[in-house]
Amino acid sequence: MRHGKYPLIITFLVPPLLLYGIFVLSPYLQAFQISTTNWLGYSAHADSVGMANFRTLWHDGQVWNAIKNNAIMLAVVPVLTIALGLFFATMLNMGGRKGRAGVTGVRGTAIYRMVYFFPQVLSVVIIALLWKEVYHPNNGLLNGALRALGLPAPTWLGDPRTAFWCVLAVMVWSNVGFYVVLFGAAMSAIPRDIYEAVMLDGASRWTTLRRVTVPLLWDTVQVAWIYLAIAALDGFILVQQMTNGGPNFSSDVIGLRMYETAFGSESKFGYASAIGVVMLFLTLSVAVLALRTGRRDRIEYS
Repeated sequence: MRHGKYPLIITFLVPPLLLYGIFVLSPYLQAFQISTTNWLGYSAHADSVGMANFRTLWHDGQVWNAIKNNAIMLAVVPVLTIALGLFFATMLNMGGRKGRAGVTGVRGTAIYRMVYFFPQVLSVVIIALLWKEVYHPNNGLLNGALRALGLPAPTWLGDPRTAFWCVLAVMVWSNVGFYVVLFGAAMSAIPRDIYEAVMLDGASRWTTLRRVTVPLLWDTVQVAWIYLAIAALDGFILVQQMTNGGPNFSSDVIGLRMYETAFGSESKFGYASAIGVVMLFLTLSVAVLALRTGRRDRIEYS
């Protein structure tokens, strides 16, 4: 500090920034460079092909099919997850009857929170394998319950009409618990007097959620939507472990398509890098669009 604060700040900032540049920014820049080559991943030689990989990608039906599935996830997963998260968080925080203690949650709130949050302590791979067994056509839990009720037992992950939606359902299930806890923590910071005043005016719980809770939690909801949108543009682990993109590419996603292109039989690392560059710009575009369209004045309360 004898030499001033700026040398001290620079001394502490330069090493982490240098590490970030080497291990984070450098691979991104290398991906841009590799995407303009025909590198096969295991050779020391690679020829520059300019924008040929991107032109090929533009006419690649499998890539467009994967992007379509990711677009469906982008439209469904954040909406369902946030809606369920808000509903359960509302029930846990203000779902009970209004008594002397004011607006309260349902009984056993702590147990419900633990149950909802449980998927977050599991690895995504374990979740995928667990639900793969649940969907098993012969001895799976779901089909066993259907047979007990005398209902037909479909081949959930083996049918192109249902495989993708089964994976999507697991993605929603695995994320809801985290946002129940997140929204619940944000709701607990809202003064109870606001809820009591609204209910004294005769507002229903649905009106309270729509007119009071969501506006006050809008910043949290916006952050949740961005994180879920990024997750929906990925979905790689769940899809790879549960269906590997099948049957007949019906559940394929862009992350899996990039992985198979790079590490499959053809080992087209240059083409896979081009897919990764497209994924990068898609993710950035979705995040920026969410921030701009979801911008609104913050509501202050004391």
